Amino acid sequence: MTNTSELEAAIARSGKSKNDLASKLGLARETLWKKINNMVEFKAGEILALQQLLHLSSAQRDTIFFDKKGDK
Repeated sequence: MTNTSELEAAIARSGKSKNDLASKLGLARETLWKKINNMVEFKAGEILALQQLLHLSSAQRDTIFFDKKGDK
């Protein structure tokens, strides 16, 4: 599950808007919102793209996208 609060913090630190991220991922903003909030799972390619777009280390990526509990 996605750790929503950690992902939101990473997005804020990046200075990128969710609209911009959704566009770069080829997603509608609503679809990105659903993925961030654990309603729909991120695909592997989307996780890798977000890792690059948000400048995340592998450890940060794993903390955000492979959290056993997730949060909302």
